Amino acid sequence: MLDRRHCLSLLAAAGVGAKITLEPTISQARPLDAGVAGAGGQAARLSRSLRELHGSLRVLIRKYEGTTLRQAQEFDGDTLTDGPRQWHLEWETRRVPDDHGWEVTLTCTLEKGEAEQTTISVDFPFKNWETANYVMIPGIVYNGNRYRVIGDGYNPDYPADMYYNPRTPLTISNNPRLASDVVMPSRIELETCSTAAPAMSFFSPKLRKGWIVLTEQGTRLGNSGLSVEESASRESCEFRISAPVVRQQVAGFGDFRPSEDRASNWAPGDSVSIRFQVFTFDADGIPAVLQKFMDVRKSLTGPTMPRNLLPMSKLAELGTDICRGNFTETKAGRYYLPENSKHFQLGWVSGMINTYPMLALNDPTERGRVSEELDFVCSRMKGRSGFFYGFISEDGAIRSEKAHPDFPAVQAMVRKNGDVLFWLIKHLMLLKAQGHGGAIKESWELAAGGLAAAFTRIWRKHGEFGQYIVPETGDIAVYNSTAGAIAPAGLALAAEYFHRPDWLAVAEEAAEFYYERDIKSRGFTSGACADISQDADSESAFGLLESFMALYQYTGKWGWLDRAKVQAALCSSWTLAYDPLFPADSDIAQLNGRMAGAVWASSQNKHAAPGVCTSSADHLFKLYRATGKKKYAELIRDIQHAHAEAVNMPGHITTDYLIGSSMERIQPSDAEGKGAVGNFIKTRNSWTETNGILMALELPGIYVRPGEGVLFSFDHVEAEYVRESRHAAVVRLTNHTAYAARVSVLGETARQSARPLGYTAFLDWPRVEVPAGGVVTVRVTRDGKVTGQT
Repeated sequence: MLDRRHCLSLLAAAGVGAKITLEPTISQARPLDAGVAGAGGQAARLSRSLRELHGSLRVLIRKYEGTTLRQAQEFDGDTLTDGPRQWHLEWETRRVPDDHGWEVTLTCTLEKGEAEQTTISVDFPFKNWETANYVMIPGIVYNGNRYRVIGDGYNPDYPADMYYNPRTPLTISNNPRLASDVVMPSRIELETCSTAAPAMSFFSPKLRKGWIVLTEQGTRLGNSGLSVEESASRESCEFRISAPVVRQQVAGFGDFRPSEDRASNWAPGDSVSIRFQVFTFDADGIPAVLQKFMDVRKSLTGPTMPRNLLPMSKLAELGTDICRGNFTETKAGRYYLPENSKHFQLGWVSGMINTYPMLALNDPTERGRVSEELDFVCSRMKGRSGFFYGFISEDGAIRSEKAHPDFPAVQAMVRKNGDVLFWLIKHLMLLKAQGHGGAIKESWELAAGGLAAAFTRIWRKHGEFGQYIVPETGDIAVYNSTAGAIAPAGLALAAEYFHRPDWLAVAEEAAEFYYERDIKSRGFTSGACADISQDADSESAFGLLESFMALYQYTGKWGWLDRAKVQAALCSSWTLAYDPLFPADSDIAQLNGRMAGAVWASSQNKHAAPGVCTSSADHLFKLYRATGKKKYAELIRDIQHAHAEAVNMPGHITTDYLIGSSMERIQPSDAEGKGAVGNFIKTRNSWTETNGILMALELPGIYVRPGEGVLFSFDHVEAEYVRESRHAAVVRLTNHTAYAARVSVLGETARQSARPLGYTAFLDWPRVEVPAGGVVTVRVTRDGKVTGQT
């Protein structure tokens, strides 16, 4: 517990006083008291760290009428007197080990009087502010979302000036943002549950420093608020944590609605505690801030505790059974249904991705069906340029994915074409690895090679891939964004498959371009979802990580591994870092769901989902192998376990569909209304089922390095050493679930882990049968063999 002198030092450093602000205008940050620099205690050091960024800390009591701020009073020392009301503060401060941060627990008590519609806030004002500063709130705000805005709702139409115009600026939907126009108010108001982690951060290019504040989801008063507000002159900026949250407007899917938030009423003796951590650190660029965020994102909320519910093998069995039952024939052709209609959508949400695990079954019937779908895709959906169309109706009509009356040419997503190239080559590689290379048709290889050539041509002509293309001509219809994030991975695979080093060179150039423009300069990737504008999104982030790891595999250059580390950090910012508390009567709360690891979709679509759309995200596992950094393994384990929480199982109902089905909504925020928080939409999504099967397929259940003390379980079983030697490890596997598990095991040495893992390596992983509720002990040798199952 801090003594009173240190508390006063901290507050004096913030320049506090007992002023009353009658209008809700931002307060200017004040210089830190020079005497604090020589004072002892954690409070003084926290103050000095804020001063490095021209910042300070203030505590205020705010009075509201509805959602309108009527009065703000600032604490003077540890007490505040407001007429008959007397407030008191108590502080606990400790150093966060090894992370250049401080943890503060601030308790505010109303000792005398009563207060209506009142909040307490912890404010961090910064002076000498610059709009060039990078502001990030994980899962929703990147670079302040300070970009051109269109529309007032979900998936707005693009204006005419965005077509065939390489000079058009990056354009987003109507999302929370700092203003790009100096005459407009510049303010972001969020609830903690609208983020992937209750956190705010910024990077100052001028000062070469970064700053992060973490807090908890809420207090006894409910969810807390996070806000960022720039002054009218943009010379100062204030970051605020408030308890409880009071927003004037709530952000929806590309729009806003009036808030129903209300401040709390206080009686004598009422108190509330706000806990937060503050980090100030040197940073040579945005990548350093992203990596720091990944390192500390669980620092306050603590390590996640995923539940073992559903073995990967059972998940794969149920998912492939559903997909098997969805093979259909329409006027357009024969294919596995991508979603809940008979229309076919290529890439993105399953089309010609859900075929991959069906091919991996190595079943003659399913191999024949996959062959029929590949025939359909390569004959009916390929444009004259080599690019593919993204959508065909069940009656065979090709449809444009982004339409404008002034530009009638049929367009397709670049992202979907990147998916086609990447997954089509993976199909060919898998067939060869299974010994079925003779089943590969020339038309498939011609289509794959033609698409790689099309990507190469468009890159050589434009120096980018764009967001939408015209498959007939190969022209870019809409420029900008990171929609082609996975295309370098597809080109790298195609270069290896067809022995085309020129395609690998283009893959490297494109990936470097995305890293320099989108990661180092903008601090996010964008525009890879078919239902958003050029908003920041998680799918392009994971897609670019796929590309970096593919380039590391095929070039052996360490630089791609370094970029992958930064990219994984960005991906972590889209992934729930903790288990949110949901309303007690909600679906997720009733199931005691633990949703850490759910992946937020985009800054427009403000919800999380079970898994990465659409991928096993095994590139995170590959990064773990290559670096030995456990944080990457923990991230992919979180994602896999959050996915299982959303799977429909007996006694764990999440959909109105078959056992083993799942759907794409894990909703911590009130973007869709308070009634949607924690409730599943009772439908199913093929892509979430597909990425679950892919995780079961492409992630090992158990990873072990005998003799090196490395043992990690991704599957829903516990793994522990019985004994270990230089040559082998004896491992006990315990299955507490209600389902038998067939656990894949990857055993190797550190030297072997330095070699990239091939895309079909999973075919060679031995499996261990662990009965429901059972325990099995196995011996894993350094060459990966598993023996002595008991």
